[in-house]
Amino acid sequence: MASPVSAASADAHNPAKDGVKPPVGRQAARLWRFLSPYQRRIAGALVALLIASGSMLAMGQGLKRVIDGGFGSGDPHLLDQALVGVLVVSLLLAVSTWARFFLMMSTGERVVADLRKAVFGHVLTLSPAFFDSTRTGEIISRLTNDTTEIQNVIGFGVSMFLRNAILALGSLVLLFITSPKLAALIVFGVPAILVPILLIGRRVRRLSRNAQDRVADVAAQVDESIHEIRTVQAYAHEESDRRLFDDRVESAYGTGVTRIKVKASLISAVMLISFSAVGVILWIGGHDVLAGKLTAGELSAFVFYAGIVAGGLGAVSEVWGELQRAAGATERLMELLDTQSAIARPASDAASALPVRASGAIRFENVTFAYPSRADVPALDGLTLAISPGERIALVGPSGAGKSTVLGLLLRFYDPQGGRILIDGADLSQCDPHDIRRQLALVPQDPVIFATTVTENVRYGRPDASDEAVRAACAAAHAMEFIERLPQGFATDLGERGIKLSGGQRQRLSIARALLADRAILLLDEATSSLDAASERAVALALEGLMKGRTSLVIAHRLATVQNADRIVVLEHGKVHSMGTHAELMRADGLYSHLARLQFLPDAVH
Repeated sequence: MASPVSAASADAHNPAKDGVKPPVGRQAARLWRFLSPYQRRIAGALVALLIASGSMLAMGQGLKRVIDGGFGSGDPHLLDQALVGVLVVSLLLAVSTWARFFLMMSTGERVVADLRKAVFGHVLTLSPAFFDSTRTGEIISRLTNDTTEIQNVIGFGVSMFLRNAILALGSLVLLFITSPKLAALIVFGVPAILVPILLIGRRVRRLSRNAQDRVADVAAQVDESIHEIRTVQAYAHEESDRRLFDDRVESAYGTGVTRIKVKASLISAVMLISFSAVGVILWIGGHDVLAGKLTAGELSAFVFYAGIVAGGLGAVSEVWGELQRAAGATERLMELLDTQSAIARPASDAASALPVRASGAIRFENVTFAYPSRADVPALDGLTLAISPGERIALVGPSGAGKSTVLGLLLRFYDPQGGRILIDGADLSQCDPHDIRRQLALVPQDPVIFATTVTENVRYGRPDASDEAVRAACAAAHAMEFIERLPQGFATDLGERGIKLSGGQRQRLSIARALLADRAILLLDEATSSLDAASERAVALALEGLMKGRTSLVIAHRLATVQNADRIVVLEHGKVHSMGTHAELMRADGLYSHLARLQFLPDAVH
């Protein structure tokens, strides 16, 4: 199953789209830019690693001296010297191991923190088209599970891989010094160990990537079900959701077990080959000792080093599986970093400049647009519309007429496929999206409230605003009466998605946010459609204050909002069907009057 992120057609370029897997070396190079700021720490860890490996190798020479010198001569002083040597080497080994472990583990923590910040920061720049085809849980899985895999490898896996590789190579050199004949036998056995590491290791990597995708499916299911828990429970859908979740968990479990089985086979094969070779070498070396070709100390040292080679190669094969797993995680994270937003920021020399505060003149010139997920169905089809500064425009029309699309294009969430959209004469496709959005304030139908305090929710519209400015915006939005009744007033935490507030209260905070932002152009997307009569009156009063002096585009199904508009624009099939005042359109007895009879208050029909 293809990853939803790599399948997001709207935001390219993504290497995984073409089915091409970037090589591990390229991914390691991409990861190096996150490691390079900490080269000194890594160098210190490598020095400690070399000291620890050298200390371990020195143990073999100490063993040889004790057996040949101490036991052979019967001198107890040599045993005393050997004990002192072992203690010194052990202390050196312990200190260097601590340094290696601390430096690498702390570097792993730091690099993963940097990587998470980089990926999350990049995700925030991607256009809504990307999120139209990507599950939130998939992104969360990459930011948490995949980065944890990389952290484990940087902090522990890489140093263990290097440690055992250095020990194996150092031991191999000392084996040749001790007995070239026996060492040659070991060298001939190395290819038999490397073959399963290389062949089975590739399969471990593929299975690791697949396992991470299945875990992402689980995360996506959790995010969706918990996010919509009230709908789940209202429709008594718990059992169906539980079964779906169980299926995804079992799929992740099955993939994980397969990966573990293959990895276990790799480790077992390497251990079998390695220690069988040690047994054969011990048998041959024993005959050489009996024949006087080798001393007992030399054979003991040889077996010690051969054991290190065998154990080192076994550990390398085990860590190799973790490296492959991290390669899969790196690949998934780099896919996110490689994904480019469909909304391009123009080069500075080609960008159109918007004034610090726009007057609010808007023009749609023969605009054609279709959403990337349904490219064959135009949402706007040759839309032409001019809006004067400070004008209040109501957008009405049947579902799918293109009303919300107009707002999305103004915010430059998408670019039209044809025509132009201009604010104060500047073509939006040639403007920085941030500059455009600083001119616009949005009050959506479903107000977004974050899990923080009243003050921080309102201040979201202008992060540098003072507490006094926040209070003034809330007062203008007619929100003070309920804020003052909250347990901690402005310091009250509103819970996830503002669960502690009613719909009307959430909407008034959303209006306060827009008031505090103080933008030249106001976009209202059915801001009162889901409110009761009492809440609607309070919100309508707040909106009236918000629209003063601003160009306002209002998507509305409520008569009161439409009647207050300077002009009503009726959309149908992505085109302007008609426009005029409420009275003019009612007299025309066209689509608007038909919609009024269906959707507006009874007194619209006269």
